[in-house]
Amino acid sequence: MRILLAEDSALMREALIALLERLGHEIVGRAGSAPELLAVFAALDPAPDLVITDVRMPPDLTDDGLRAAIELRHVSPEQPILVLSQYIAESYAQDLLTLPGGALGYLLKDRIAHVRDFERALTGIVSGGTVIDPEVVRTLLARTMPGPLEGLTPREREVLALMADGLSNSDIAAALVLSDAAVSKHVGNIFLKLGLSPVDENRRVRAVLAYLQAR
Repeated sequence: MRILLAEDSALMREALIALLERLGHEIVGRAGSAPELLAVFAALDPAPDLVITDVRMPPDLTDDGLRAAIELRHVSPEQPILVLSQYIAESYAQDLLTLPGGALGYLLKDRIAHVRDFERALTGIVSGGTVIDPEVVRTLLARTMPGPLEGLTPREREVLALMADGLSNSDIAAALVLSDAAVSKHVGNIFLKLGLSPVDENRRVRAVLAYLQAR
């Protein structure tokens, strides 16, 4: 992959570069602030395969990197982006993860130590998937919910709980000893009862957020 990396800590930036290059990726740009991230991205032609950015960066040292990622996706809606953080920035995390088009990720920096999982996350994001750190899933609260959970059956609630733990449909099928078709039907029923339209590409994320808010 051709990767643009934004990280204000020189030590962390060089460590990430060393890891990514060891995994066979090419660093085509680097930035130490949110404005620099946007400027470097605009100058790259072709665009990178993946943008990796920290949440807390200059100039304000708050959620500048995350806000820059959201702005970048408005400029380039299909650009794959991975946000890394030492903490969960609830104020903008939902805005990022519910952007249309997928190809998004939000991981805590501790997750980088699990190199195989980290590499799998990179591949999943570039392939168009949405990758969310399990800790982010457990703590992220949505500001607006798609609907109540009262209409879900006990089995559907069980499936939704496993979705909130980051399990795929096949993983849920194995955990509950169900067929893949049965799990797909339960997931479809969950989306339907929560009022999530088939055209909503982020309905899995929205369903999980609804579950977390109701707990």
